[in-house]
Amino acid sequence: MTPDEVKARLQDQGITITQWAADHGYTRNAVYRVLNGFDKAKYGKAHEIAVKLGLKSAARSTHAA
Repeated sequence: MTPDEVKARLQDQGITITQWAADHGYTRNAVYRVLNGFDKAKYGKAHEIAVKLGLKSAARSTHAA
């Protein structure tokens, strides 16, 4: 799913990005940064946000030691 598709889906459901962020325990700014590509969401909270929004899968590659 693309960021534009996520935005459209939320709009269709009548949910603002601010409301989605509050409902999931994130700041509005953090969610906007992920949706607008300022955070690449490779790890940490940005990755969690991307997964919950449907932008990325939960699986990440790991390196064997």
